[in-house]
Amino acid sequence: MHGNIAPNINTNEADVILAVGMRFSDRVTGRLDAYARQAKIIHIDIDESEFNKNVRTDVHIHSDARKALLKLLPHINKSSHSEWLDTFDAPRQTEEVEVMQRELHPIDTRNGAMRMGQVIRKVSEASNNNGILVTDVGQNQMMSARYFKYDYPNSVISSGGLGTMGFCLPAAIGAKIGAPERQVFAFMGDGGFQMTMQELGTIMDYRIPVKIIILNNNFLGNVRQWQELFFNSHFMATPLLNPDFAMVSKAYGIPAEDVNDVSELDAAIGRMVSSDTAYMLNVNIEAEDMVFPMIAPGSAVDEILLNRTKKYQK
Repeated sequence: MHGNIAPNINTNEADVILAVGMRFSDRVTGRLDAYARQAKIIHIDIDESEFNKNVRTDVHIHSDARKALLKLLPHINKSSHSEWLDTFDAPRQTEEVEVMQRELHPIDTRNGAMRMGQVIRKVSEASNNNGILVTDVGQNQMMSARYFKYDYPNSVISSGGLGTMGFCLPAAIGAKIGAPERQVFAFMGDGGFQMTMQELGTIMDYRIPVKIIILNNNFLGNVRQWQELFFNSHFMATPLLNPDFAMVSKAYGIPAEDVNDVSELDAAIGRMVSSDTAYMLNVNIEAEDMVFPMIAPGSAVDEILLNRTKKYQK
């Protein structure tokens, strides 16, 4: 739904799709009757009930994914499909210009507010792309997956399709305990943070140096995006009246600061990354920021919005 343009376009032009441990949910397929109609689909899954549930497959293999793939490897010949790979270039370039540059280097933010992708990328770079990313659920999750960079395996922890708001903070605690030598960055929205913010007590008690970044737009941002795009901006139960998050953090003995203007961002990230203790940044995010590209409900996987009004054209 918010994935890169080129893979979505080429999914609908593939001749074979090898689907490993996926359930063909609407977030992956878009409109089912327009999903990869020409492709032979091979489905590997440990859960037999997933076969032919949403998408008809040509071959299904009921197996642990690791075992099935290890059995397949000896039968694969090395080949290079340069023409196929070249077809990724044009949509990748469009995405870079139309979506990513606008998010990473914004010129139209209001009152010093920041874009989510801009903040996430700067935090990633400040850790030399060696940090562990832990996400909550919502826009922060999609943006973190898109703009946080990492050079090592075992670097992303998310609740995925379970949609568990409040997942981030306790998961980040576990990640830091499991990998104490690496920086752990917990990205969450203002809504998700309030579901488990009592875990600040655990951080205080055990002195766990997790870095907490609240991408605060005073909304339940993902639902707000849908309400604006598809429900004529009828914002119901999505605007939030939030407490002073920095003050809450300091009450637990955790250093914190509000980052209200883009001019303050780099220095604040530097202080957080260099701190030996847990640290919180409560960042003022532009309320109207949205996650793009996007496949709207009822659209095919290759019908992709670049912004509120513009669709990708091949």
